Amino acid sequence: MEALPIFSISLLPWRKFPTTELSFIPCRTHSSIAVKSHLRVTTAALADSSPRTSFRDYSEDQDDDSEEAEGDDGKLSGRFRARGRQKEEEKDYDRDPEIADIMGSFMEDPQKAQSRVEERIRKKRNKILQTKTGNVTPMKVTFKKFDFSNSYMWLEFYHPPLTKDIELICDAIRSWHIIGRLGGCNSMNMQLSQLPLDKRPTYDAIQGANITPTTFYNIGDLEIQENLARIWVDIGTAEPLLLDVLVNALTNISSDYFGIKQAVFGGQEFEDWKEGLSTDDSGYSIHKI
Repeated sequence: MEALPIFSISLLPWRKFPTTELSFIPCRTHSSIAVKSHLRVTTAALADSSPRTSFRDYSEDQDDDSEEAEGDDGKLSGRFRARGRQKEEEKDYDRDPEIADIMGSFMEDPQKAQSRVEERIRKKRNKILQTKTGNVTPMKVTFKKFDFSNSYMWLEFYHPPLTKDIELICDAIRSWHIIGRLGGCNSMNMQLSQLPLDKRPTYDAIQGANITPTTFYNIGDLEIQENLARIWVDIGTAEPLLLDVLVNALTNISSDYFGIKQAVFGGQEFEDWKEGLSTDDSGYSIHKI
């Protein structure tokens, strides 16, 4: 059955004038097509001008918010325009049916899923790939009498870090500390990483609950002197996986964002580090972790 047209008739003034709008919205029921009419009359101050007639189309998904947001000039307010942009962003980025389809078919056909991911990357590489601002030389990692319960970690940069670089490093170390404090880095319970890639993942909750937990006892603030930085840690548990996680994060920061010349674990002295400086001294700063 052919759907009825959707239209409205608006009698609008050239200036502020009583406005009459009549809308006809067809609604399909189980047995027939019913026509639902809606009449809205708005009265404003009278002006010496003749009214005009305008026709406007209605979309089927138009809601009450659009009418409430519409003023005398027929334009949407900024609040409702922002809400519309937010809905569009959620639709574009948070709900991606293509990704859901790819992940849903991964277990049945991993090769096909991988090829589809590669094709997606090729099509959207300009949105995915960003210009690297780090250093191409790999970060050097050294250990000097490192004690998990009481040691400094030292960082040497290629040049003094900017505010945004310090914020990035602080965020990485802060996240590392939180994950470690919650027991997230436990090499004794790595069930998923030890499974074959071609099998569906399984997890034994009883086995995971009976593993000796790890923790991260304490951490100091990040101190910076020119192109050097240090931070004191008390990891407590001798868990090398914690160090692997931090080194991986710092390596990517160095290559992609801000060049780190080397990371040294342990030792009470490093390069030209000066003890006893305060925040009033030039080139020295302390950043809360």
